[in-house]
Amino acid sequence: MIRGLNARHARAWGSACTLLLLAACGGGGGGGGASFPLVGTPPASSGSGGSAGSSNAPPPVNQGKSGPKALVVEIDGLTHSALRDAMAQNKVPALQSLRVAPAWTGGANGTPSEQRTTDGPGWATLMTGTWAQRHGVRWDTADQRIDVKLAPSVFALARQNNKAAGYRTASVTSSPLYPLLLANEAGTVDSAIDCAGADACVTDRTSQLIDAGYDLLVAQYGAPAAAAGNGLKSDAYQRSIADTAAGIGQLLARVAQRSANDPKEDWLVILTTGHGLDAFGSATGVQDNGNKTVFIASNKTLAALPGVGAAAPADATLLALAAATDIAPTVLRHLGALPAATDYRFAGQALQASTSLRSLAAKTGADKRSIELSWTLAGNTSAAVQVLRDGKVVATLPAGSTAYTEPIVAASDGLYAFQYTVVAGEASVALAAQISYVAPEAPVTLAPTLANGLVNYYPLDALPGVDTKNASTLAPWASDANGGSLVDDGYSAPYKAKALRVDSTVKNASGMAGYRLVQNNDVTTNAAVTAFTIGFWVRTDATCSQGVSNGGTVIGNKNYTTGGNAGLAIGLFGSCEIRFNVGTGSARADSNGYSLSAGQWAYVAVVVDKAALTMSGYVMDPVRGVQTNSTAITTALVDKLGGLGNGLGLNEDGTGLYYQRESSSPRGAMDFNDFAIWNRALTSAELNSIFKSGQPLSSLP
Repeated sequence: MIRGLNARHARAWGSACTLLLLAACGGGGGGGGASFPLVGTPPASSGSGGSAGSSNAPPPVNQGKSGPKALVVEIDGLTHSALRDAMAQNKVPALQSLRVAPAWTGGANGTPSEQRTTDGPGWATLMTGTWAQRHGVRWDTADQRIDVKLAPSVFALARQNNKAAGYRTASVTSSPLYPLLLANEAGTVDSAIDCAGADACVTDRTSQLIDAGYDLLVAQYGAPAAAAGNGLKSDAYQRSIADTAAGIGQLLARVAQRSANDPKEDWLVILTTGHGLDAFGSATGVQDNGNKTVFIASNKTLAALPGVGAAAPADATLLALAAATDIAPTVLRHLGALPAATDYRFAGQALQASTSLRSLAAKTGADKRSIELSWTLAGNTSAAVQVLRDGKVVATLPAGSTAYTEPIVAASDGLYAFQYTVVAGEASVALAAQISYVAPEAPVTLAPTLANGLVNYYPLDALPGVDTKNASTLAPWASDANGGSLVDDGYSAPYKAKALRVDSTVKNASGMAGYRLVQNNDVTTNAAVTAFTIGFWVRTDATCSQGVSNGGTVIGNKNYTTGGNAGLAIGLFGSCEIRFNVGTGSARADSNGYSLSAGQWAYVAVVVDKAALTMSGYVMDPVRGVQTNSTAITTALVDKLGGLGNGLGLNEDGTGLYYQRESSSPRGAMDFNDFAIWNRALTSAELNSIFKSGQPLSSLP
């Protein structure tokens, strides 16, 4: 059974056969079948390896027509490092001529483009050149379908722009999950062949389609994924790579034979995989480098494909390389079917371009009425840069430009979404951007009532941080591990100042890191305080890197190894999720599911009403808007709100040793600003005034 394919998938495939044009719904471990004429009669396939291909000799004269043709091969479970090692050891001789480069998938963590690094989303990205915010596939379940209105497949676009009679497309897949994704796009795949888990069938049927003169073919192998569970160093996994490579070698030989028969037949061949794996051979779906790293291998030199022959970066510089979203536009450019800039919707670029346009990103301006676009350029940067919004040119910038700020004008506050395309020479890349807009017609100022009950306040525009109320102290957990520094705070003038960056990679010999705030009169334990609010601006790094594995501690007065421990914590987890937590030592209450935008300032607050027994979380984000929810707590939880009594950690928990204990949770930097504690429950209106005004509390009378 292919990894990730369960009985539910198999049942759904049986009912979905009628949705797939000319699909062959064979069963068991045989060679599959097809209901369209094939060249010759394929031999019965045995097993799931890729080495038992067809014995049919290719025809001496090409069927079909001359011109550009493309073959895309997706190999589930084949990692970049495993392919690179196999090539270095000459274990895959059939692939030695290919140009192999590391690439990435999964979108950008903490942005709307983020998606799970698993089969379904990865395949949808390969087929559409977009991330989940457009193609809509977020899981590996049989009910997932590509949103063909927002993200038409490479098959649809190839046929749309190649209307000559006899133009043919096909997919040959080992796993039934993949063709189901295109079930809502009728008539774009002439032949969709189910090989029922048999990779040898994939080789046989694809070989015959190549011989038959098909113009665009996509083949998918699954044996390496099935073997990866044995370990990436296991004999089974290594055999699966060799067998799959041998099968692909047969496809390459068929392509070479056609090119020899007809020099006008121009083939582009691309090999890739849908996602990476962790060190244990598992696809966990998270945003760490192992799961995000894929590869792009080509039979042609592609000017905008960096890192050919190199190892994959082990850090965030991976995102400066080619992406899985580059494959669809690369194929379409080769086929002469790449959409014009006004209709360009791909999150990647055609890799044939002499210009490399990378790292297109959007953030909300500090005024909350503009979108700041940024990107990088390499290669030929001599052409002017154009910026299009929703298909219309909004700016023409000088050659070499790498940033543009777009003023947004809207009638009222709210969430607004736009589609941007940046064009530099031959390269185009599109990006969907969103803003939580604050209309200038109704300027917001801080609520004057915010001065009421403010018991601790740190502007954090100087070091050491000083409480303007002289009622607490803020300092590193360890004097020999001061990871604090000042950075620009991002406020608009005239309030622009500095902010505190707390870097937990700065640690002492015992692993202690982070900062600690100790109140003279702790609101969590003071019986006279019946409610309190802790609020602050926070900014993650550009990729929200601390939100993976066991997560990071934004603030906490407890041992946060488990949320059940006594005390209060706010955590940062995968997908840039914020979680609010309280515990007793044996019970807990949580409020989860709030999202930050990576690398942007958001206002985060927790309001605990001891009398009403509620905990309310607020995350106010410039892209995702205002997110709030409330959860019930118990008197037992209220009694334990003080946690360890050691103070409140910033980018650490109440021990200063969270990252030392949770070594799989990455250390890193979090930025804090305007950190405040009130001895009352702030209202939603008061908190909204902080977020919308962008003004520090120090500007209050």
